[in-house]
Amino acid sequence: MADQNNNNPDDDGTGTGLAVKSKPKTKKPSLYKVLMLNDDYTPMDFVIHSLERFFKKNREEATRVMLQIHHRGVGICGVFTYEVAETKVTQVMDFARQHQHPLQCTVEKE
Repeated sequence: MADQNNNNPDDDGTGTGLAVKSKPKTKKPSLYKVLMLNDDYTPMDFVIHSLERFFKKNREEATRVMLQIHHRGVGICGVFTYEVAETKVTQVMDFARQHQHPLQCTVEKE
């Protein structure tokens, strides 16, 4: 017979104990860059407006990214989780099509 005189004050003698659930280690989601591509038709002001509207850039930041796109052919608009990046690409491209501009955005894993 088991000894019932256990010195553990939390033990009520029923044989049940406190279940401790270990926290699963969650890894950070992968991040993705939203890239805007240069073309010969979309006005610079429209690119700046898109950067301000969809990526919350101020005028100075938007102008800097627009010039990078213009001179290098591509510029980074921001870095997000995959779902957010895909949503932003869709928003920008839909907005561009509504205004009849061929502006292109893509997503690239960081």
